[in-house]
Amino acid sequence: MTAKISKIGILTGGGDCPGLNAVIRAVAKTAINDYGIQCIGIKDGFEGLVLNKMIDLSYENVSGILNLGGTILGTSNRADPFNFDIENTGNKQDLSSQAVDNFHKAGLQALMCIGGDGTLSIAYNLMQKGIPCVGVPKTIDNDLFGTDITFGFDSAVHIITEALDRLHTTAQSHHRVMIVETMGRYAGWLALYGGIAGGGDIIIIPEIDYSLETVCERVHERNKKGKRFSIIVISEGVKMPSGDYQIKTRDEGSHDPIRLGGISIWLARKIEKMTGIAARATVLGHLQRGGSPTSTDRVLATQFGQVAMKNLAEKNFGVMVGMNCGELTTTPIPDIANKQRLVGPNLPIIEIARSVGTSFGDI
Repeated sequence: MTAKISKIGILTGGGDCPGLNAVIRAVAKTAINDYGIQCIGIKDGFEGLVLNKMIDLSYENVSGILNLGGTILGTSNRADPFNFDIENTGNKQDLSSQAVDNFHKAGLQALMCIGGDGTLSIAYNLMQKGIPCVGVPKTIDNDLFGTDITFGFDSAVHIITEALDRLHTTAQSHHRVMIVETMGRYAGWLALYGGIAGGGDIIIIPEIDYSLETVCERVHERNKKGKRFSIIVISEGVKMPSGDYQIKTRDEGSHDPIRLGGISIWLARKIEKMTGIAARATVLGHLQRGGSPTSTDRVLATQFGQVAMKNLAEKNFGVMVGMNCGELTTTPIPDIANKQRLVGPNLPIIEIARSVGTSFGDI
């Protein structure tokens, strides 16, 4: 009979998003209440595992954090133990063995990894070195395989919707084209759902080819019908006609070094030049990742945390929890690592948007 798990580590990796603290709370409280397992918080993602930065997560210090944005443990999207930047000098080394040593020295028997594709890819690599892991999907981008929805997504869509509601009044008053740029990397989920919820007239996402001519025709068409303004929602991962991305910066220390941004500014200039109608761009950026989680994300994060802890306690390692067709499920981490779930151009939600008059710039 194998020994019962008595002590685990919890970390949050990658970018922050609403709902991380709700997961930490759910994992820790389930561990303590249902299994009598001690929880250790690893600070600043995998950096804490490499540099041995850990704190005790008692019942008391995970109480009252359900509604808080961000993560009480801190996070990092640069700290890959297999390619670790020593004191941010650019000198990178494989310190994964050091991370494994710290894991064992702390008396940990398993690791709960809360994060996106980068975090789960690192978790998969650590599993090859003997660290049992369970994953919880986190990203506002909603682009992870193995789950229909990630916590953080609903909160981000809510922020996009509110921004569009506010911009409508300015667009109407000044008879302008207002362009809102969302996050999402190479997936269009945020622009799609935020655009539909906020009444976007044109939604441009990476998965559906568009043309500038079609976009401008749509703007002119609205003007002819007496609607002297247009709201356009565009995902940061949309390419220019040249096939190139609008790249804001590069961060070579990150799992994904390309920092997208600025496609809305480029589009605004093109629309003004081609139509003669004033166009203004708003890049929402990190506003989409901040603030308190919505009630939907709080519930989803709590569900994920409880199910993830149950799998860990039962030693069902190497899986990520998820929500598929309304059911809580698990998927082997190797099946989702280094993959991305994109918007299918034939999804029913696309057809629904077209039926209410939304253009995707393609017809």
